[in-house]
Amino acid sequence: MSEKIVQTAGRESLGEFAPMFAHLNDDVLFGEVWNEEAISVKTRCIITVVSLMASGITDSSLTYHLENAKNHGVSREEIAAIITHATMYVGWPKGWAVFRLAKDVWKEDAAAVTEKEKYQDSIFFPIGESNDAFADYFVGQSFLAPISTEQVPIYNVTFEPGCRNNWHIHKAESGGGQTLICVGGRGYYQEWGKDAVEMTPGSVINIPAGVKHWHGAAPDSWFSHLAIEIPGEETANEWCEPVCEEEYRRLK
Repeated sequence: MSEKIVQTAGRESLGEFAPMFAHLNDDVLFGEVWNEEAISVKTRCIITVVSLMASGITDSSLTYHLENAKNHGVSREEIAAIITHATMYVGWPKGWAVFRLAKDVWKEDAAAVTEKEKYQDSIFFPIGESNDAFADYFVGQSFLAPISTEQVPIYNVTFEPGCRNNWHIHKAESGGGQTLICVGGRGYYQEWGKDAVEMTPGSVINIPAGVKHWHGAAPDSWFSHLAIEIPGEETANEWCEPVCEEEYRRLK
């Protein structure tokens, strides 16, 4: 059974001055008509919004009914389509007026974005796609975006909070290695046998070939770095064990 509509605004505003009107508003209109079950409350909300729009009423009463429509399941996409459709029949100026009210009522829906989207807006380089090809060598979700695939390969690697790669070694007969440049968020780089080094935007880490290391996000922050592959001969990557969870969690 749908939620019962209860209204007291009539008595609160006009109970003493116009008790009959207050009764008709609270008990008949909202108490009986709004609660009649032949059509859903959501449908009644839509009908009411369109009726007020057609009458040119764009004051607080329409705002109330727009809020009521939202509270009874009318989505941002639906109300936009409803107002657009009604505008074709009741007039362009009325449509503009109602859209101004509806945008305020549904504004938090438009602003709702994921943490990933918020982070993307904070950095210059794209986050890219899920780094599925190397997922076995990461704890948590990482993303990969190729920045340059010619001359010197450059990739933007993004780590969600808590994500890090396993210990690994860049091998080469000569040359080789990697350079990391932090471009967003906060993370860490650590060489085997040394303390972890915090990375923030602008931090640069040079990793010679043959050095065992790991890098990734701080436990509470997204993190992105450019990974620049240094040219070398007979280059290869050796993946090792995951970073110790207990030691990682000591990082702040």
